[in-house]
Amino acid sequence: QDDELRYTLKRLVEGLGATREAARPGFSLALAQVLQAFEEISMCSVLEQIKEKHNLEKVKKKLVRNAAFGNFFGVMALFQSGRLVKDQKALLESIQLLQQLAHHQAHLRDLPRKTLIDIMSEVPETVFEEVLFDILQSDLASALTSPENLHLLLVAIQKFPGVLKPKNLKKLFGSSTVVNEENIPRLAELLQSAAKSEKKDKKLPGLVFDLLQVSLKEDAFELFWNEGVENRLLKEKSGPVSYMCYRLLGSALPLLSLDQLQMVLKGKVMQHYGEHVVTTQLPDRFKFAPEMEEYVDEFLNSCDDPERQLAVIIGFSTLTNQGFPVFSSSSKVVRHLQPVVLQKYVDWLKDMFLRPDLDCCLDFSSNRQKQNHGNVNTAQHKISRLRKWIIHRLANIVENAVKKEESLVMDISRFCFFHAFFEAKKKTAQIREASVLPSEPIDQQAHSATENYFFGLLQTLNTLTVLGDTAKAAALREKHIHGVTADGKLWIFLLVEYADKLLSSEHVKAVKPFTKGERDAWERTLQAVKNLQKKENKSDSAKVVAFQQLLLLMAIHLFKNHSETMDVLSDLLNCTEKAFSKEPKKKKSDNTEPGWVEVMVEILLSLLAQPSLLIRRISKSVFVRICPNLTKRGLQLILDVLDPYQEQDEESAVVVMEESEKKIKSAQDMDEEGSEDSSDEGDTEEENDSGDEEENEEVDDNFRSQLMNVLQAGNALKGGDESDEELDDEAMMALDKNISALFAEQQKRIQAKKDEKDRMRKEKILRRDFKIKVLDLIEAFLTKQSENPLVFDIIEPLLRVIEQCMSSDSDKQEVDFLQKTANIFRNSLCRTKQYCKRVDALQEDLHAFVERLVKKASKHTTSSVALYYFSASLYLLKVLKGNVSDKSSTSTPLAQSNTTLQACQLLSTGCLDMERVTAIYRQALTQFLTKRKSALTCSMFHDLFKRFPV
Repeated sequence: QDDELRYTLKRLVEGLGATREAARPGFSLALAQVLQAFEEISMCSVLEQIKEKHNLEKVKKKLVRNAAFGNFFGVMALFQSGRLVKDQKALLESIQLLQQLAHHQAHLRDLPRKTLIDIMSEVPETVFEEVLFDILQSDLASALTSPENLHLLLVAIQKFPGVLKPKNLKKLFGSSTVVNEENIPRLAELLQSAAKSEKKDKKLPGLVFDLLQVSLKEDAFELFWNEGVENRLLKEKSGPVSYMCYRLLGSALPLLSLDQLQMVLKGKVMQHYGEHVVTTQLPDRFKFAPEMEEYVDEFLNSCDDPERQLAVIIGFSTLTNQGFPVFSSSSKVVRHLQPVVLQKYVDWLKDMFLRPDLDCCLDFSSNRQKQNHGNVNTAQHKISRLRKWIIHRLANIVENAVKKEESLVMDISRFCFFHAFFEAKKKTAQIREASVLPSEPIDQQAHSATENYFFGLLQTLNTLTVLGDTAKAAALREKHIHGVTADGKLWIFLLVEYADKLLSSEHVKAVKPFTKGERDAWERTLQAVKNLQKKENKSDSAKVVAFQQLLLLMAIHLFKNHSETMDVLSDLLNCTEKAFSKEPKKKKSDNTEPGWVEVMVEILLSLLAQPSLLIRRISKSVFVRICPNLTKRGLQLILDVLDPYQEQDEESAVVVMEESEKKIKSAQDMDEEGSEDSSDEGDTEEENDSGDEEENEEVDDNFRSQLMNVLQAGNALKGGDESDEELDDEAMMALDKNISALFAEQQKRIQAKKDEKDRMRKEKILRRDFKIKVLDLIEAFLTKQSENPLVFDIIEPLLRVIEQCMSSDSDKQEVDFLQKTANIFRNSLCRTKQYCKRVDALQEDLHAFVERLVKKASKHTTSSVALYYFSASLYLLKVLKGNVSDKSSTSTPLAQSNTTLQACQLLSTGCLDMERVTAIYRQALTQFLTKRKSALTCSMFHDLFKRFPV
């Protein structure tokens, strides 16, 4: 065993200087493991063996690099074994070897110095004082000669304060402190050198962080920051040095006191960082902002001091570029704020909105901005930009803050709503938002921005989980109920109540006042909501909540768009009266007047065309609640939208056409899916352009004849060489004028054709986008009402859509539409485990339906489409087989056991007419086996026999 151990050590020591660079760390790690496992091996003997094998003085010049690395990885192995610190002799010799290796910078760079610092960090103070201090004294004394020596001294000061006392430090170093006015210039140079040497690592050098800690220990942080960092390092116009300063700022946050934080956050480094963020907007430029956000996030997460938390979040919120804060208004760092700090921050934001204090901001402008905005009212411009950021920040707090109370959410919501749609005429204590008047008037642009952000906030409230620690709140959370307070009230209802209070107040006025008709509609809506709330605890509560939610949403939207909302609101109020009318249905046979469900479906379809994501989401949730009441006519209204063969002059298409301009203009709305159609438009632009080029190449016969007439009128088409001589200058000018006028008219005609083609393309995109949204309603119906007989009416329309899409253009939007339709058909219809159990009266129709589907699948030319028809027929087989006819159910004895019933159900054919169905599929199978070009496939019949082995 001893021989094996000696051989192992010999091989491992040889491997430390291997020519393959990747092998060296492996040999070093293996040697460390051996030394750790066999403590009887002498550390000094191994170190001697390493020195002898990789002797730097005797080795050939070509192998110096390998020998240097052999020595270095040998010391690393001794250190990683954990035994080096315990053996003082081996420790001393290892340190001396590292000092020798430090001269081979061409090969090892700063690795020996870094290892020396790591070893010194693990050594006890007594061992450092007795063993290492003497041999390291020269390195410590020359700390200002290199970044490595300075780092060694800084680590020693922090690790061994008893040894390197100010008195001993003065004897060794020449001064009792490291950070002083005399040393600042040299320290700045060493920091610059460290930044440039580690620029590829994109992290703060350890030397810089240790110097920061020592400056705090020596009470010289202000001197270090002001003189060393701001007045020297920042003036070095170098990327690595600037990024080092930013990282130093982020790393310093947890270590600084409140006064020091306020000094740093108003200093030149912050301003320099802000300029970097503004000037690096191009996609290929390095952006430091995400890294700084991580520093702030980490600080707020670890800090328990409310005052320091508040100082940092306000400090970054007041770093402004012409009034607009550089820090992202959607930053998620607010989730770490303590409740008391969050409340103070919200109060500060609201106060800054009403009384903007630009003096407390660290504001800057880029050179380009200074040139472009020389004559602009800069103060008003800055206030407008600041207010826009503040409103978005407030709205985003509701979404991102974790530790928030209902009162805070309501406070922010009321504030945003008030300043979106109202203005205070005079102070009043009755309305909190009107208790302070703005120091600067809120302009129309600020109202519009607040309005957009408010509807984004409203969307957040609609999906907000229930807040609070009460048992009732916990119960609501378990039921996955969203958009309500802990006492079960809708957030949107509380805002409507607040709006009603504002409308009846004399101290405030609306930005866009209501007309008498609009105010009457508002009052009718509130009364209808109150009537619905009285019926909420009764049986049909889902329908009540659906109408209530939609009425409240339309009431809020009345403030945004008076004229368009009035039409929808009027229809909705009439529909509500019909739906909850106590009068019996006298004229059941009269089909001329649509029922309330049909009216509601039409309203929801019109709302789906709106650009607002909030409206579309609420429309879908309302549809889910009224699904049980859906009629055949109501379902047909939805299916008509999807019908690919129907003319586009229906009301649903008209709604989409009317929304086209609105959708394009509303790209800045916060509650809108802004870039839904951009990619689709881009995909078709190239094809459109190529088509236009071909159109331009074609010469219009009418244009040719007009050109001939102009030329003949100007005598420009006479034969011979005399034609040019016969035309004088005036005639030539007149001819040129006529020709240019003709070509201008032709160009206008070509442009008109282009515009018309572009308009039709955009309308097609919007129409397809609308159909994709309508598919959500179909999916919701199939999911929630899978046992409804109306499901059978959906099968053929979906199949027609799939068939038409597969034979049409293959642009991205068309493919998305096809994929979504196919997924709904496959997953929500054919593979659903729940299906209609009341088909006794529909047996004949369903059998005919199966026959029709199988025949269409057989006649198709493409297998991909035939597969969907065949799958639909299998779904109907499952429905018929799973239903029990009335005759068989009445003849079943009641005393049968459960096992017998289950066996009967497995063997039962249900409502299936076996002879008829067998004949249908036998005919299809015969065609598959006899015809070469059959669209039917083997997998279809395999699926049939596997699922229905009977």
